[in-house]
Amino acid sequence: MGAAVPMMAFGEPEQAQHEVVPKQELPPPTDSVNFAVCGMSHDHIYGMTQAIIRGGGKLVAWYGAEPNKVARFAKAFPNAKQVHSEEEILNDKSIQLVLSSTIASERAPLGVRAMKAGKDFLSDKPGATTLEQVEALRKTVKETGKIYGVMYSELLEVKAAVYAGELVKQGKIGRVIQTINIAPHQIVQGAGNAGNGGADPRPDWFWVPEQYGGILCDIGSHQVEQFLYYTGSTSAEVVESQISNIAHPEHPKFQDFGDMVLRGDKGFGYVRLDWFTPDALGTWGDGRLFILGTEGYIEVRKYTNVGVSKAGNNLFMVNKTEQKFIDCNNVELPFGRQFVSDVVHRTHTAQDQAQALLAAELVVRAQKQAKWVKLG
Repeated sequence: MGAAVPMMAFGEPEQAQHEVVPKQELPPPTDSVNFAVCGMSHDHIYGMTQAIIRGGGKLVAWYGAEPNKVARFAKAFPNAKQVHSEEEILNDKSIQLVLSSTIASERAPLGVRAMKAGKDFLSDKPGATTLEQVEALRKTVKETGKIYGVMYSELLEVKAAVYAGELVKQGKIGRVIQTINIAPHQIVQGAGNAGNGGADPRPDWFWVPEQYGGILCDIGSHQVEQFLYYTGSTSAEVVESQISNIAHPEHPKFQDFGDMVLRGDKGFGYVRLDWFTPDALGTWGDGRLFILGTEGYIEVRKYTNVGVSKAGNNLFMVNKTEQKFIDCNNVELPFGRQFVSDVVHRTHTAQDQAQALLAAELVVRAQKQAKWVKLG
């Protein structure tokens, strides 16, 4: 063997920098809309509602079908009027925007009805569960001129993911080549569900692919939206996808693992999804995002920094001249304000409409073509 090479032969490593994004003081929003909630089957509705309120929206009415969800929502938003049917909201001319986290398979049909009734719509993810729904959404958007937004919250409501987008736009890592999303989730977190609303057991529809869409369509939609957003791809295909049920034989149609490979016109993507977050993590999932560029890379540890800190919104960047850890917890989330402004001014600043529906289409295609793998 040759003699050991001193470390200095490779040059001294640059000292890593630790930055904290400074707190931003934004003026109050200048635009406002009357909005309603129509369906609250998933507790994501709380984050969606708060985002629109932060953006200047006024919650004027709400409807929910599940008694436990209704009681909790009424307590959280006591000043809004409860109504007793979807039609009461859709027929109310004073309501400009409808939000919904109803059962996943019912979101797109409700959105079509809302747009035809003259209202913009913000759906929880996934925005659709079939290709027929995606096409109906595109047709209705074109015919009515209304907005069908999808709350892909793992991008839109994660401060470090938002800041990563800013760094990409600034050219900090050159041209984006690939995104990798690792997205573990947890069926029951501690005393109850992962979510803002409370601790109910998962509902029956959670286990039925025809209703929740399947693992690639459901929680995969967050990740595919990020692939499109960071790479800038406007067209893409699913190269390969697979799904499995490893540990839930009592729900034989449920999928607790899945992954997919994506190819876009401007970049590549890989997504891994599972329902195996261990209890000791202390949060619902150790979500990771990796963005590879021609001149550097970014890693985002969204919800925790394992073994270091329970704080989320951790961003790491390395390029030709610097390596940084950036605490992104002071970043302002722009989506709510931008979406309200879009409703008022008929723009698409908060979310590109074509991109939102392309993400919905891709995850449905990934789900449809996925190979079911049974491990030995």
